[in-house]
Amino acid sequence: MKKIILASCLALLLAGLAFGKSAATAEADLADSKGASVGTAKLKETPKGVSLALEVSNLPPGVHGFHIHAVGKCEPPDFKSAGGHFNPEGKKHGWENPEGHHAGDLQNLTVGANGKAKVKVVVTGVTLGDGQNSLFQPQGTALVIHANPDDNKTDPAGNAGPRIACGVISK
Repeated sequence: MKKIILASCLALLLAGLAFGKSAATAEADLADSKGASVGTAKLKETPKGVSLALEVSNLPPGVHGFHIHAVGKCEPPDFKSAGGHFNPEGKKHGWENPEGHHAGDLQNLTVGANGKAKVKVVVTGVTLGDGQNSLFQPQGTALVIHANPDDNKTDPAGNAGPRIACGVISK
């Protein structure tokens, strides 16, 4: 009887630990080409992908390309150190591409007349866990905002123009 009670208690304890396990999280602090802070992104693992909540300010009003880039380095003024779009599956660029899009291709970001934007999206095809689709690669990854809209089809970068803000994704 003691063994049954002990086994039941252990099973309940293990179930409680598994249920109470928190989802993986990450964040990125974005800066402009002069090094001034322009916003933050909070990322959280969900069953459907990685939830990304972005809040930015002091950006030019209008529509801007917004991507996850393959290198966790944001060296101003051009942020080219962030490399190309995160693309672990070797796909073409753009949501309109019939061959599929990069894992790092995100929808365009619309910044209001006040220079602010707030958006929440779920990024499918990426994870905050392990593996080739993890945003925690050996070289890291970064969020980049471009000067122009992404045309969602031109390979490799959607003609989104210069990079105007960048933030390294970190745990």
